[in-house]
Amino acid sequence: MTPTAGEIFFIDTNVLLTATDNTRKHHFKVKKLFKSAIKAGFHLAFCGQVIREYLVVATRPVDVNGFGLCPGDAVHNIMEFQKLLVTYDEKKTTAESLQHLVVKYLLKGKRIHDANIIATMKTHGIKYLITDNSADFKCFEDIETFKINETLEIIK
Repeated sequence: MTPTAGEIFFIDTNVLLTATDNTRKHHFKVKKLFKSAIKAGFHLAFCGQVIREYLVVATRPVDVNGFGLCPGDAVHNIMEFQKLLVTYDEKKTTAESLQHLVVKYLLKGKRIHDANIIATMKTHGIKYLITDNSADFKCFEDIETFKINETLEIIK
């Protein structure tokens, strides 16, 4: 199914990291995506988990695969993202959905972070996820993933 204006795209952490890091391949495409999606009538969203994951990478030292930003700069970036993205809260039903997904898909370790994103999306009726890691979400039913380039094609 192709998303249409008025629908919500959930944004994965890696998309925010790409928007921040101008050395990443799709940096300028993500910036264009944010502006174009909103202009075309789409809504962009994320949740507290994505914010936490972003802050972890943004403030982690460069020598351990982080950006090395000071906490104030990393939080400033989140505040700028919050001007463009709606923040969806995790609810009791999100926790219940997460537990169901963990058992259903026999998830362990870091995969549970992915499941929590899906649980948050399901709680709020969001079907579309923009991510550079589509393979991480392939097992989950009822959601559709889009890469940055694919999303830009849809919102034209």
